[in-house]
Amino acid sequence: MGSPVLAGPALPLLLLLVLLPPGPARGAARFDPTWKSLDARPLPAWFDKAKFGIFIHWGVYSVPSFGSEWFWWYLREKKIPKYVEFMKNNYPPDFIYEDFGPLFTAKFFDANQWADILQASGAKYVVLTSKHHEGFTLWGSEYAWNWNAVDEGPKRDIVKELEVAVRNRTDLRFGLYYSLFEWFHPLFLEDEVSSFQKRLFPVSKMLPELYKLVNKYQPEVLWSDGDGGAPDTYWNSTGFLAWLYNESPVRDTVVTNDRWGAGSICKHGGYYTCSDRYNPGHLLPHKWENCMTIDKFSWGYRRDAGISDYLTIEDLVKQLVETVSCGGNLLMNIGPTHDGTISPIFEERLRQMGTWLKVNGQAIYKTQTWRSQNDTVTQDVWYTFKPKSKLVYAMFLTWPTSGQLLLGQPRATPGATEKTKIIKQLYYLHANQDEMSSSWSFYAVQAALHVSKMTLRKTGAQILPNIPCQNASE
Repeated sequence: MGSPVLAGPALPLLLLLVLLPPGPARGAARFDPTWKSLDARPLPAWFDKAKFGIFIHWGVYSVPSFGSEWFWWYLREKKIPKYVEFMKNNYPPDFIYEDFGPLFTAKFFDANQWADILQASGAKYVVLTSKHHEGFTLWGSEYAWNWNAVDEGPKRDIVKELEVAVRNRTDLRFGLYYSLFEWFHPLFLEDEVSSFQKRLFPVSKMLPELYKLVNKYQPEVLWSDGDGGAPDTYWNSTGFLAWLYNESPVRDTVVTNDRWGAGSICKHGGYYTCSDRYNPGHLLPHKWENCMTIDKFSWGYRRDAGISDYLTIEDLVKQLVETVSCGGNLLMNIGPTHDGTISPIFEERLRQMGTWLKVNGQAIYKTQTWRSQNDTVTQDVWYTFKPKSKLVYAMFLTWPTSGQLLLGQPRATPGATEKTKIIKQLYYLHANQDEMSSSWSFYAVQAALHVSKMTLRKTGAQILPNIPCQNASE
């Protein structure tokens, strides 16, 4: 499959160099099965440096590919009319959700092709749904007899194939999503009736399955979800995490989220997710992740999606820039088809993001939050910085209609601020006289990396380059 046509120009990026000290390093330790101990574990450094990952929601729900990945719940439990009508109009009267299993063929699934597309996206980690709330596992779990991808449907170990391809062909870290509960598993339903005083499901199903999943595939992101209303004590989450951090084969590099039981979200665990599509727009004191979807309404693939249901590349870059400026990572979701293809709209968005990151990734990867996350004068200007490189980045998402960019946050002083670089296109930079040194030099850098050097001169209450150029020339 050829690369899709990329829509829209690369978005501009402004860099400010300042003298700033590097941050401190943190050491390792052993952890007890208590939240106090587990929450004190330093997050492995690679995760904060990565900034951008890809989420993949793929399962039996990709067969009906209608409405949402919660199709089975909405059909069987909620009996939502549009789902009931969909089944009535498209399948025989005795057709039930489990009958979709053999139709989940993954016939065209090519793990190497997926890995190449993921690499092209500029992402630094990927998280695959090894098991969603429907309980169907994408590997041959012995605890999901006849409801897994080796016994049913593809008859292939999907998790293994993608793990091998990602680790052999890309620089991405490999991660797995795992739903703790299952909507209609009889043992979970029995435990639920007992108000979770019984623990049949986690003891005989969830925990042994999760231990084996980690040991076999060694994910460096373990993305837990779906507590089913049960507390972390029911799931023995602290006991499992203590093993994960102390004894597991990924103990030194694995990162986890905050979905380990009712009440744990945005409170306990590794990094916080707080809610789906969480984007607070301000700095948080704890590392967090914005997990969101290209399809505005579903995590799984939908045949009934219209073009306006998908976020544009401008929308996605805005999400990335805002998220990273406020200290978060962006986990951007796609939903493949039941036969294992990544649809053109998803592939296009992935490749577009990769193209943007090739130009502007220096302001995203390995950055930290600055003293200001966004500008107080001009809207849609967001800051990141690299203390070791003495770089501050200001990312502006729209071209100034006046041809002039006014920034309120940079406070340049003689000897501390060395130079300014603008990537892609140059605009006049306004600043108060007493905030900026007349010895500044300007560099305008196009996408082709042609550089034109100018000097700055003071003109009244603002500073302008001495030649009125809009595009840098060699």
